[in-house]
Amino acid sequence: MAQNAYVLGVGLTKFIKPRGQVDYPEMGLEAGTKALIDAGITYDDVQVGVACYAYGDSTCGQRVFYQFGMTGIPIYNVNNNCSTGSTGLYMARQFVGAGLQDVAMVIGFEKMFPGSLQSFWKDRVNPLDKSYTMMAKTRGVAKAPGAAQLFGNAGIEYCEKFGAKKEDMAEIARVNHAHSKRNPYSQFQDVYTHEQIMNAPTIFGPLTKLQCCPTSDGAAAAVVVSEKFLQAHPALRSRAVLIAGQAMATDSPSLFSQSSIDLVGFDMSARAAKAALNEAGLENARNIKLVELHDCFSANELVTLDGLGLCEPGKAHEMVRAGDITYGGRCVVNPSGGLISKGHPLGATGIAQCAELVWHLRGWAGERNVEGANEALQHNLGLGGAAVVTVYRRADGQPSKRRDGEAEKVNGYNPATEARGVSEAEVARIRSKAKSEWMEVKPEARI
Repeated sequence: MAQNAYVLGVGLTKFIKPRGQVDYPEMGLEAGTKALIDAGITYDDVQVGVACYAYGDSTCGQRVFYQFGMTGIPIYNVNNNCSTGSTGLYMARQFVGAGLQDVAMVIGFEKMFPGSLQSFWKDRVNPLDKSYTMMAKTRGVAKAPGAAQLFGNAGIEYCEKFGAKKEDMAEIARVNHAHSKRNPYSQFQDVYTHEQIMNAPTIFGPLTKLQCCPTSDGAAAAVVVSEKFLQAHPALRSRAVLIAGQAMATDSPSLFSQSSIDLVGFDMSARAAKAALNEAGLENARNIKLVELHDCFSANELVTLDGLGLCEPGKAHEMVRAGDITYGGRCVVNPSGGLISKGHPLGATGIAQCAELVWHLRGWAGERNVEGANEALQHNLGLGGAAVVTVYRRADGQPSKRRDGEAEKVNGYNPATEARGVSEAEVARIRSKAKSEWMEVKPEARI
């Protein structure tokens, strides 16, 4: 990187069940407006836009961004499976860090369908065809959602190799559900006992319904700026969070080693983590206290604790049993509730992880705030495949500490602890002068 890149503003919508109640332009407008207000800038400051979504036509990104203004900036549309949002963040950092632009805006959104993920393109090769062929060869195929089988098999193999048990995976889910109760953006905020999770309907192998992430509608946004921009706007530095290290990796031939753990991207997650930690000047992840990782299924959190190096190899279940993935333990993993409980709108997930970590490092997360974290670690995974791992730090290098009242000075309320919509006045406040009345109204108003 030619210069440092910082997350200056973040914004989320509440994650909800996919029932078609809100369309993607509205979700994107809400999240983007919040991020611009949080950053203390307007859309006229934005020099490049990145739109992140997996389900939608090819220029949905422009449809969202044009609501803020038609300023003619380049807008990229990104689809990278479940790692789509963090891929957009990676792109934004590349633009800013290389000195190509000083202000990038990333918006991830998803309007999904109820039920398990599905493919809509039946007349062409499924990009995961080789993975499913290997799964059929090594573990067989059951009447269950494909993703649940892939990740469930990884959990089964981890148990076979290292002595973990299905109860450990249930404990991971219990912790995530407990965390989400304090996150106002979570799709689910119910707390369950270990027994309730174990006795929920089985989806596949060790995975019960309460150990699987739901499909969701929702949006998230982030504004990424350069060191040069912060130097020109010193009053904004106190809310900036440094992207201290970041790496994106795709699969190596080890994907087809006949290991179910390798088949869900263990190797690329491990390589991305090593590179991101190295760039951040960290030897390993053992001292990191704050983590958001891709727990699409509890089995994947088990495997990923190992892959990121948060524990000794083969010891993830011991970390879980020791209480070291929650408050009072060595590390707090998924204080947001994770994908399992917060929800998983594919294009928004990686950016929502970023927002959660930014809020903690700023000290805005209220009663769920993780104290004393010098760094925060983010992991977002997409089969097919891509893994993005990011290390964040406060711009002043200080550890996280609860700072009540700061958020209200910036936003008028604390967005980390209260999920609310945006007003017309707030949207008007951040819109570009190069606005279009046509883009400001719902389509049916012009028909």
